[in-house]
Amino acid sequence: MVRVSDAPPIWNRPQRGSRGPQATHSRAEIVQAAIGLADADGLDAVSMRAVAAALGTGAGTLYRHLSSRDDLLDLMADRVVGELRPHPGAGADWTEALLGLARLQLGLYRRHPWLIEVLPRTSGFGPEALGWFDHCLGVLAPVPADNAAKFETLALMTGVVTLFARSERSAPPPAFTALDVTAYPNLVVAIGDPGTPRPDLFERTLRGLFSALL
Repeated sequence: MVRVSDAPPIWNRPQRGSRGPQATHSRAEIVQAAIGLADADGLDAVSMRAVAAALGTGAGTLYRHLSSRDDLLDLMADRVVGELRPHPGAGADWTEALLGLARLQLGLYRRHPWLIEVLPRTSGFGPEALGWFDHCLGVLAPVPADNAAKFETLALMTGVVTLFARSERSAPPPAFTALDVTAYPNLVVAIGDPGTPRPDLFERTLRGLFSALL
């Protein structure tokens, strides 16, 4: 669920505020500690108290930099998106370039699985996320399509990346080999002749998407 707030996003606020005890760590150190907790034990492990404990300080000092845990999640998400830098060059083939960007996104989600949970609830795009989408639009600059189609393509590309990242973390589907499927003729035929495995479903899905939308 997307969070709605009247407060300006954390990126537009001063690095330090007047609330809480005197800060002993920088905002960057706080965010890095929170990312370490999330990488190790998932998003539920990230609380203001847990982050403060990881830094050897009191939770109150974090409020010099942040108003809430939601601020922290915003900063965490944008910080890890910064790992996509340096953004690769566009190259002559925009399809190949966009596929490369999608693979970078998938790698990011693999390194930080919690990012999938955070992105839908952030208050908006941070500077790193804006830089990433700006670069993606630059890759699509030669494509003779309007901006609505390009935004749609990038949104669906991210959706495909998210889908594959989630599927990698999920349990595999149940095998039909242990089931009696004799009453289901189409399944009998398909199981008896499954065909040759087709490589790189991720790439084939995205190529189909790009050709359909642009």
